Amino acid sequence: MTSLARTERAALADLLDTVGPDAPTLCGDWTTNDLAAHLVVRERRPDTTPGIAISAFAGWTASVQDSYAERPYAELVELVRTGPGRLSPFSLPGADTFFNTTEYAVHHEDVRRASPGWEPRDLPPRVQDTLWKALAGRAPIAFRGLACGVELHRTDKPKAEPLVPATGDATVTISGEPMELLLRLFGRRDHARVEIGGDPTAIALLDAFDLAV
Repeated sequence: MTSLARTERAALADLLDTVGPDAPTLCGDWTTNDLAAHLVVRERRPDTTPGIAISAFAGWTASVQDSYAERPYAELVELVRTGPGRLSPFSLPGADTFFNTTEYAVHHEDVRRASPGWEPRDLPPRVQDTLWKALAGRAPIAFRGLACGVELHRTDKPKAEPLVPATGDATVTISGEPMELLLRLFGRRDHARVEIGGDPTAIALLDAFDLAV
């Protein structure tokens, strides 16, 4: 069975082809050209990886990405579509699923939902299950440092046990389908269709907490 990372990669590449290089995204002021350059550099230039998390190296990462952004857009999209080269760490067995499932699912929606009139996709249960599993691994990291408890409830399977990535005296609940929860987890608060409930103090703490990635 083709992995979700691969199907989302292919769908995103098709969408990038369709909308062209100047379309908006949910990634700040990035256009689709900027997003494509980011994805290519991320997989094909491991020397830029430290700059994603360490400010001292951010200038180098930005410089390399800017140079890729000047390449022909069609070339960038084809590099996104074909994936990392054989010497990239992303080509190691299991790396695509581990690192790219959420990356490509979120960035696919970053392009879809940046244009007016979008609606959530009707995703098959197996896709939502894969995203729920990815949430279980990502959520404790995303909510680290949040001074309250968090419960994630999936509305497509109401009887499923909630994920509890953080605990505290006050708790906020976030409910939605796994794709919507994933987008909220990545800071797309205005474009994730979720319901927020629970203790008012916890809700305020969540609202003030920076989840943007």
